[in-house]
Amino acid sequence: MPKASVNYRCSDCGWTTAKWVGRCPECQAWGTVAETAQATGVLRAVKPVTIAAGREARAITDIAPVDGANRRPSGIGEFDRVLGGGIVPGAAILLSGEPGVGKSTLLLEVASRAARARNRVLYVSAEESVSQVRMRAERTGAVHDELYLASETDLSTIVAQIDAVDPTLVIVDSVQTVSSSSAEGIAGGPSQVREVASALIRIAKERDLPILIVGHVTKDGSIAGPRLLEHLVDVVCQFEGDRQTALRFIRALKNRFGPTDEVGCFEMAGDGIAEVTDPSGLFLSRNTTPVSGTCVTVAMEGRRPLPVEVQALVVGTTAPNPRRVTNGVDASRVAMLLAVLERRAGIRLGDKDVYVSTVGGVRLTEPGADLAIALAIASAATERAIPHTLAAFGEISLAGEIRPVVSGKQRTAEAARLGFTTRVDDRSATVREALRLAFMAASTDRERELDAAF
Repeated sequence: MPKASVNYRCSDCGWTTAKWVGRCPECQAWGTVAETAQATGVLRAVKPVTIAAGREARAITDIAPVDGANRRPSGIGEFDRVLGGGIVPGAAILLSGEPGVGKSTLLLEVASRAARARNRVLYVSAEESVSQVRMRAERTGAVHDELYLASETDLSTIVAQIDAVDPTLVIVDSVQTVSSSSAEGIAGGPSQVREVASALIRIAKERDLPILIVGHVTKDGSIAGPRLLEHLVDVVCQFEGDRQTALRFIRALKNRFGPTDEVGCFEMAGDGIAEVTDPSGLFLSRNTTPVSGTCVTVAMEGRRPLPVEVQALVVGTTAPNPRRVTNGVDASRVAMLLAVLERRAGIRLGDKDVYVSTVGGVRLTEPGADLAIALAIASAATERAIPHTLAAFGEISLAGEIRPVVSGKQRTAEAARLGFTTRVDDRSATVREALRLAFMAASTDRERELDAAF
């Protein structure tokens, strides 16, 4: 028999070492390296077992394909969009998000929609009592006789509840608060999360029972627990949004049954959560008169084009270090665009405070918004308004060139659908040319207004 030696193993990534260390050099996690015993030597033979009936390997051509019609709609179109068309039987779906963003509210709405379609749903809350969940369900209008509630923190009891209720959909909120007696450690620890998730996923696969699991996140926004959790589940969805605004986004970080570039839009209200099928007007101001320092771009959230208005304010200052304040855009990107405008377009900004923000609380992270940000800053610096009928998108290089962006045709089609008659993009080779076209369009619109008035 091989001897057992004492080694140290990281519970997150599985890295092993002969000496204890406080921080895993592989995944950079602190406090995850613990003592473990493992067998040394090589096992000379493995005894085969008898394959159970019906478990034999079959040719792939003998296996019936899964039809897309087997997907079960959740009743929420934006959620189905992210999942790829609906919930697949036997799928394990992990939903993560910041505290208070609305994960439980969204899943309670999913449960109520499924219950209204005469599907029995089991909602297991390990963080709230059944009376608290009922109170929230009454507020959001999610009360239905096919929706069953349970407040359990023990895995064995949850499995017994599934056997007793025999649901067609199970929701567990959350995996970090459920513990199993067959694993060591407290609830939320790596071993407990691994054991609980493995058991729930095994039930989902054996019974073709879809299970929605809520996962907590850490300070840096990653899912709490071992990284193995994301590998075990079929779909990983992230629910995000600023708690100061009502807008919420859900996106798929991993999806074995559909695309990962779709985004669902929701709006939090006092009576629950509502899906936003056309968010085109959420990020535009309602001012009909052109104002200097504003420009509209068409950003891509996944495969969905969204018009976003960028606003800028440029104010002279006598301070030795002018202020650069941003909201919704990358501060380092704005600093680079300021340098390009001053060096390539001749706009002096070194003695001015610059404030840049987006409308509606949306965050622009893609380089396709560079041109709109630059036009908004130039408009604020020169006090020349850009017309509301102009949309701009393009990436700006340090040489002052405008590069094309991905999904250019889709952005153009969305801008035309929303009534933007003028488009400034990579057809303008340089920033100076783009500024000339934008201000020329403003002058043309002003002349048309004067002609109409007289």
